Amino acid sequence: MYVADLHNEIASYLAMTYFLLAKHPMKYSWFLIFILYSYQLSAQQPYHPFPQHVKYYTGTIKPDHITQQQLDKATEIFYTQWKAHFIKTDENGSYIWFEGKDGKQCVSEGQGYGMVIVALIAGYDPSAKNTFDNLYRYYKAHPSNRGTHLMAWAQNVHGKDIDKTSATDGDMDIAYSLLLADKQWGSTGAINYLQQAKSMIADIMQYEINHSQWSVLISNAIEDESKDYNDTRSSDFMPANFKAFAYATKDNRWDKVIDKGYQLFHYMQDKYSPDAGLVPDFIVHINKKPQPARSHYLESAYDGYYNYNACRVPWRVATDYLISGDERPKAFVQKINHWIRETTNNNTYNLSAGYTLAGNDIHGRYFEALSFITPFAVSAMVDKSNQQWLNHVWDYTMQFKMKDFDYYDNTIKLLNMIIVSENYWSPGNILQ
Repeated sequence: MYVADLHNEIASYLAMTYFLLAKHPMKYSWFLIFILYSYQLSAQQPYHPFPQHVKYYTGTIKPDHITQQQLDKATEIFYTQWKAHFIKTDENGSYIWFEGKDGKQCVSEGQGYGMVIVALIAGYDPSAKNTFDNLYRYYKAHPSNRGTHLMAWAQNVHGKDIDKTSATDGDMDIAYSLLLADKQWGSTGAINYLQQAKSMIADIMQYEINHSQWSVLISNAIEDESKDYNDTRSSDFMPANFKAFAYATKDNRWDKVIDKGYQLFHYMQDKYSPDAGLVPDFIVHINKKPQPARSHYLESAYDGYYNYNACRVPWRVATDYLISGDERPKAFVQKINHWIRETTNNNTYNLSAGYTLAGNDIHGRYFEALSFITPFAVSAMVDKSNQQWLNHVWDYTMQFKMKDFDYYDNTIKLLNMIIVSENYWSPGNILQ
């Protein structure tokens, strides 16, 4: 029986029960309790419970030296640990804990990650819908100043917005998670996930997309007269998300964002990183001659390097190929795959936490960082030539304990484990 059918059947029982209660209130009160409890349980049941074992595009791979059950179990165990440590609650709902770093309780980037994770893990986690709805309520309690469906990018340790501007990457994952939630639980309950997603996607298109270059803006604070209007953060290019947005809204402007993004990325590879195939954290002047950002453009001395933003690019881009089979992402990440395997001599212990665009280690970054390591596993999945490397990266990742890394590393690790274990899916590719 489908969940929607079960809801209709229980609704019929409720009508009958209320009729009986009107005539015999004491005799049938227990029956009402039973029906309400059954309805609550049924409303939590997902259409697409974890594990899904999604069949990605033909020719893609997953670790083949362990079983599917082992992949699933490792992901479930790590999710349980991650949820216990990183999902916190205040008077506004639940949030992904930023661990109080830099005086922050939560950032929208993490809220987006968490909402995607919880929507995908439903089924293994029986309380996923309740958790997701509480994460949603926290997001709604912290609206941005331009585009009321966008989220204020950060809250301090007291739960107050640091400012009311947005961070585009967080908004795009929250919107994607709402599309997942619609496919997972339907939109006829207390929260209309699909309508909320469409409203958010409309605000993203209006306030966080450059309508001249069809590039992704860093924030809704950037307007067409801003000096950084023609700049972008490389990791904000999320083609799999954009294809889901296009599918949900029938807005073909998202195709322009995808096409322009791939053109930009291939240009940056050819011009600035022909050997390694890397892109920098930030790309500037994309309306003229795109180039890596200068040192301290926005975040650090390494804003023009493959650093803590760009490290997400192999995962974001490769996911598009896994789901859609679009050849552009495969061509892009295969260049990176060839370089990283060669520069490490296929030894994961030689991985570093950051690189120049020439493919050299950033000086002093000879330590493990899961945010750099696990995206290489996702990018390896695009071709069977990377099979042994993928196996090595999975095993290398599994040896690290959650306590040894922060919110960013652990959360990216979990997202990438869901993908590598073939349990990631797109709202546009799943039929309800």
